[in-house]
Amino acid sequence: MDEASPDTRMRRMLEAMNAPRPALGRRLLLRLGASAALVTQAGCAVPDRGPAVPPSGVHDAAVLGLPNERFLIPHDMAALVAEYEAAFERRRLRPGGRTRTYVMLGISGGGEDGAFGAGLLNGWSQHGTRPLFDLVTGVSTGALIAAFAFAGSAWDDVLRQVYTDLTPSDVFLPRSILAALNNDALADNTPLLGTIRRTIDDRLVAAIAEGYREGRLLMVGTANLDAQVPVTWNIGAIAASGHPRARQLIHRILLASAALPGTFPPVMLDVMADGRPFQEMHVDGGIFTQVFLYPRRLTEGRRGGLGRHRDLPARAYIIRNGRLNAAWEQVGRSTLTIAQRAISTMVSSGGYNDVVRIWDTAQRDGVDFNLASIGAGFTTPFTERFEATYMRSLYDYGFARARHGFDWAKRPPG
Repeated sequence: MDEASPDTRMRRMLEAMNAPRPALGRRLLLRLGASAALVTQAGCAVPDRGPAVPPSGVHDAAVLGLPNERFLIPHDMAALVAEYEAAFERRRLRPGGRTRTYVMLGISGGGEDGAFGAGLLNGWSQHGTRPLFDLVTGVSTGALIAAFAFAGSAWDDVLRQVYTDLTPSDVFLPRSILAALNNDALADNTPLLGTIRRTIDDRLVAAIAEGYREGRLLMVGTANLDAQVPVTWNIGAIAASGHPRARQLIHRILLASAALPGTFPPVMLDVMADGRPFQEMHVDGGIFTQVFLYPRRLTEGRRGGLGRHRDLPARAYIIRNGRLNAAWEQVGRSTLTIAQRAISTMVSSGGYNDVVRIWDTAQRDGVDFNLASIGAGFTTPFTERFEATYMRSLYDYGFARARHGFDWAKRPPG
């Protein structure tokens, strides 16, 4: 099969961003490592940041001051469950809300592989069977897709443009290795913020707010590096708050969710805790979980349904923007190659375990489980990060499979 493994793709990404190649030799790698240490010790040109929230204030810190703008897991689990219950109640009051199947969608990260999920959703609309989702969750590139998926099929054209017209320059500006050592990442993701600002406009934010008022939820995951905790952001509540900085915060959350540490800069969020200003450092939520749905505690002791009413039928769809089968590759005996293989293995196995965890919870709760991932039928080779030809081909692959009725898997492979 003519396709690049995750390890090969990682090496190409590093090379594209002027990172040291394995062929440079041990001496140069050691010199680069020593230079990085000297830069860190001297603090030369490293971006400034505000003081981090002290441990005593981590769980009370807020950006907009909304009581339900976000949930730090597991500390805020009870509050998160209460948010789901409140949404169930708003939904119940809508016509047909008591009996209509509760439909959930979880979208994983995957960088440029998000083109698969975008194509799938648009093909699903063309097939005429795509539902209006009651819950949508997203991480990394899945967070951006989730905003459009939550708003509905009316936003399919914008979603298609994002994943078929995108070029590397719309996502990042590479830095030289010396610039990277004196900064906070290998690349500058300011172009991605511009892309998010152009596409997540006032109309889309208004549509998300209306969905929240109807009892639907849009949740996005980031990672708080200072506190080492996963954060679930209540995007619908933020959109519906009417706060003048709501849209700006949504943009920065989506940027943070896709900020792969080391590759893209972290997103610094200004927060208030104990009446004082602080800054939090947020990065890609995938370092904790690559895809999530609803908390297990929501249904503990209520087997057979969701929420307060055990007879509420439910269906879950999971879009894995990547492959779930192991990718074999003969690994070379070099430090960088072995490290890359180990990292990609952790990422791959973590994504698989996330899907298995969701499937296990769905089995316990009697939720109809449906899984989509990139299969063996897609063979377009990967060449560079966010390369247009690759993404368009992957979009077309997902679109074609869904337009004719997607063959959802009922369980994870293996």
